[in-house]
Amino acid sequence: QVQLVESGGGLVQAGGSLRLSCAASGRTFSSYAMGWFRQAPGKEREFVAAISWNNGRTYYADSVKGRFTISRDNAKNTVYLKMNSLKPEDTAVYYCGADRTTVQAMGRMDQPLDAWGQGTLVTVSS
Repeated sequence: QVQLVESGGGLVQAGGSLRLSCAASGRTFSSYAMGWFRQAPGKEREFVAAISWNNGRTYYADSVKGRFTISRDNAKNTVYLKMNSLKPEDTAVYYCGADRTTVQAMGRMDQPLDAWGQGTLVTVSS
C-alpha cells in the first residue's frame, strides 16, 4: 500500500497562487490514480482534481476548472496541485488520495480510496 504526505499549504491573499505537493512512499505509486480533495470547516470533503496512473488523463471539479492544475512525476513519486487565482472559498484542508481506479470514479467519491494523506491547510484571505 502507498503512504501519502502532503505539503505546501499556507496563507495566501485572494488572487494569489500556491502549489501543493503529495509525496508517496511505496514502489507501486505509478500504478495508482491520484486525486486532491478538500474539506472546509463545517462541510463535507469534496473532490477537487484527479490524474490517471498511466496516460496523464485529468479530471477537475467545475469549481476549480481553469484555475487549478494537477500533475504527477512518477520518477519522484509525487503529485502536485498548482492553484492559481485563489478565492476565499478555496479555504480548506486539502487531502491527497490514491486508488487503483479511474479519474471519473475518484470524482464521484462513491468508494473509499486505498490511501489518504493527513492533509495540509490552505487559507485564502480576502
